[in-house]
Amino acid sequence: MRNVQGLVAWVTGAGTGIGEATALMLAVAGVKVALSGRREALLSDVATRISAAGGTAMVVPLDVTDRAGVTAAAAEITAELGQIDILFNNHGLNVQDRDWAGSAVDGWDDVIDVNVKGVYNCTATVLPAMRQRGDGLIINTASMAGKRFSQRAGIAYGASKHAVMALNELLNLEEGNNGIRACAICPGEVNTAILDYRPVPVPAGDRDRLIQPEDVAETVLFVARLNPRSCPNEILLTPTHKRRLQPGEPG
Repeated sequence: MRNVQGLVAWVTGAGTGIGEATALMLAVAGVKVALSGRREALLSDVATRISAAGGTAMVVPLDVTDRAGVTAAAAEITAELGQIDILFNNHGLNVQDRDWAGSAVDGWDDVIDVNVKGVYNCTATVLPAMRQRGDGLIINTASMAGKRFSQRAGIAYGASKHAVMALNELLNLEEGNNGIRACAICPGEVNTAILDYRPVPVPAGDRDRLIQPEDVAETVLFVARLNPRSCPNEILLTPTHKRRLQPGEPG
């Protein structure tokens, strides 16, 4: 497996949950990390912890739906850290009104914009330099909702994650011969703040039995360490424990 020390990773959604755990884990492994997200205070806290552990981190606040802002962020990271070897498209959101019976379809626009547009904005920004080097790794946080159809995840979220799977696969088909690899990590329920937006809450006693952010972070680090001749197109992760549905919770 390759030595990742000194590589540069751009992690979006880095202030909490999977992004936070992954940024910390990559930094401990010697990766220089650029942290992006909308909430600068959270990003700064993660960067402080990375620095205290002897790692290298920079904070680049960003709205991934802002294409000009994404381009500027990539340029800032490249100027500061040299290049972007790994892009971890980890940003994402969901809303409470997520089925056809709801009345808040406008909220679905935000889900699609962040979960889909954000992925292709960030990806398109890093591709030219990766092509020029003949090397690059793009990891996308998808979901089991992008492999199956889940009422629990909702319509907009499920549609967005199916789109991420398509973006990921077409990256490999079109860019593999340019030395660029894409991996879609598809977790089931993960114990992050996104669960707080569920119409039917996950019982507190169940949350510790779900996938934890550090489990996904370990998976990202594994993918980063793989020899570039191998492309892990997609990785499926589900909780070992199969929790019971709550009253009123769709399957």
